[in-house]
Amino acid sequence: MSHQRARTAALDDLLAAYRPGSAFLASGRGVLLGRGAAARTDRLADVGDLLRATTTEAPEVPDGPAAPAASRAPGGVPRGPLALGAIPFAPGAPARIVVPEEVVWAPPLSEAPPGDRGRGPLPGPWTMRAVPEPAAHVAGVERALKLMADAGEGELAKVVLARSLRLTGPGPVDVARLLRNLAWRDPAGFTFAMDLPTAGEGPRTLVGASPELLVAKRGGAVVSNPLAGSAPRSADPSKDQRRAVELLGSAKDRHEHAVVVEAVAEALRPYCRTLRVPEPELAGTATLWHLSTRITGELRDTDTPSAVLAAALHPTPAVCGTPTAAARAAIAAIEPFDRGFYTGAVGYTDAAGDGEWVVSIRCAEVSGDSLDLFAGGGILPGSDPDAELAETSAKLRTLLLALGVNQPPPGTG
Repeated sequence: MSHQRARTAALDDLLAAYRPGSAFLASGRGVLLGRGAAARTDRLADVGDLLRATTTEAPEVPDGPAAPAASRAPGGVPRGPLALGAIPFAPGAPARIVVPEEVVWAPPLSEAPPGDRGRGPLPGPWTMRAVPEPAAHVAGVERALKLMADAGEGELAKVVLARSLRLTGPGPVDVARLLRNLAWRDPAGFTFAMDLPTAGEGPRTLVGASPELLVAKRGGAVVSNPLAGSAPRSADPSKDQRRAVELLGSAKDRHEHAVVVEAVAEALRPYCRTLRVPEPELAGTATLWHLSTRITGELRDTDTPSAVLAAALHPTPAVCGTPTAAARAAIAAIEPFDRGFYTGAVGYTDAAGDGEWVVSIRCAEVSGDSLDLFAGGGILPGSDPDAELAETSAKLRTLLLALGVNQPPPGTG
């Protein structure tokens, strides 16, 4: 039998307390920090058994004015123990799910007063190496387009191709500072840092700021917010607005978005009594505009765990393609690296099955003095290979700016 301690804390305390080896997740619902490991599993399907074998202390919810903020932690104050961690892109690859010895909750980042909050560039200089090289990524897009053209109708409709950027600095990467930079750059987004299995000496961490909610479940209510179709932001307000309007009216991007939304809705429909799928809207981050659809539903069985819903949805066509098996095969044939936990998911679930899972994009794997940054884009018939390369460059800037690297990645026109 494992045991977990739970308490609430001030927001600044959580970011200051984060160290590699811990787990951190921030969303619009609140912030949590997990320390230590009372139990672990490498299978998402086993998380329910782990939680049933774990006891917990009730969190210390303060009285008075602080109480409402504390109750708005992710999903509310948890009912019993919780587990959190990361699941990989590849089917059958081991996950990293932990029942922490201690869980600390805080209000959402967006409720914090303004300030620099210890933000600042990480020490350089940095060397960059693109994997694959930009020209090879363009060739990979062309290869994916040929595979789609040669396939029968419906056999391969979309492939999401990614590229990686290896950055190496003068010393160990300050993951805590990188996390703070990401968190305060977009307080309303999903910011995370998850401990990963080591690949040599020292800790290995998945850190990022994702704009995309895979699924959240609270009682009988379920929400998914797929994103597909994007355009880079501009510092010029007029140009920025024009890009947003063009994205919303783009037939190519709206088709790409519709493919993803339809797949998410179909995956949720067997679990839901009602399902609402509205028209797409614009959603913005600091670096990109996205087409966004917030899908909401009412579960047939309120005991359906969030982990089961996450497994049913992962991977969506936004990060893999469609049909899934054919898209996975194309990715394996074209991409020259293992995605690992990139385009997987990070999140948490409590003993009641409530939880929140986020698509692990706009992220990097950090180990020692190096980071592997990742970015991808959806390839459909008619895609422009050079435009797809530019899209990945825009997405890489989320992590580059958080590092303090204000220069375009290789392959930027």
